[in-house]
Amino acid sequence: MQGLWLENQELSLRTDLPVPEPGPQEALVQVRLTGICRTDLELERGYYPYCGIPGHEFVGTVIRASSSPSLEGRRVVGEINAVCHDCEFCRRGLPNHCSNRTVLGIVGRDGALAEYLVLPVENLKEVPTAVSDRSAVFAEPLAAAIQVLQQVHIRPTDRVLLIGAGKLGQLVGRVLHHQTPRLLVKARYPRQVELLESVHVPCTTDEPPERSFDVVVEATGSPSGLETACRCIRPRGTIVLKSTYAERAEIDLSRIVVDEVSFVGSRCGPFEPALAMLERGDVQPECLIERSFPLSEGVAAFQRARSSASLKVLVEF
Repeated sequence: MQGLWLENQELSLRTDLPVPEPGPQEALVQVRLTGICRTDLELERGYYPYCGIPGHEFVGTVIRASSSPSLEGRRVVGEINAVCHDCEFCRRGLPNHCSNRTVLGIVGRDGALAEYLVLPVENLKEVPTAVSDRSAVFAEPLAAAIQVLQQVHIRPTDRVLLIGAGKLGQLVGRVLHHQTPRLLVKARYPRQVELLESVHVPCTTDEPPERSFDVVVEATGSPSGLETACRCIRPRGTIVLKSTYAERAEIDLSRIVVDEVSFVGSRCGPFEPALAMLERGDVQPECLIERSFPLSEGVAAFQRARSSASLKVLVEF
């Protein structure tokens, strides 16, 4: 099969990759559409020593699932963590932190930027008929956006600042807007502001007021974004880190201690509410698609996605 291959921070198109063989509780999925996200770009930059097929945002069709033949022919998206169910974290109800997990296109498991992928059947979620492929491909990052609300209780009266309005920030902004009317998004580019204000999310390109927000969500993945978060959080507020960082960041830990600020790392989220939001039309993400590339131009798709002002870039199969 054809696919993109990442090795030693070099991305290439391969035409000689073997079609993966699913295990007894796994399914073979033919990929229809894949999204490129910041984590993929950070992997290419070397934030984690991954070698293999990248990509984890996808929608596809189940070709073979011996343990669940009713899934065959169905459109699916997939949770990216494949877990053992036996380690301490799995037994404690924290499967996303499984000691033996593989992660689609990130850790120990080939990803979605190829014609076929393999995932456990339990990871697959059927896409509602009303949800298009171009919306369904956002299920994984939308679930990650919803995870903020799973981890932090945000009251309608809380002042919330979201820093970053790029690929993930656009989705986080839409999710938080459903939770609180006191949301402000710190954006960088006029197009980002235009997209959020079109769904009535308040934005600014100026520096937000210091020590003024109950919750700050940092979604830039840059040290400067983290510095802004630390300046803007009020005493005893909560900063949610919603990005992976390739660079090391420095913060004033004394101020964090004196102001008793809480930090929350936030990764993957629940797919069921994400698909429900897409089906209801609460979030309509297709306007965030900047461009689609065929798999044969996958390397060029990464180059486009690396542009600082770029939104969602897709790879079509």
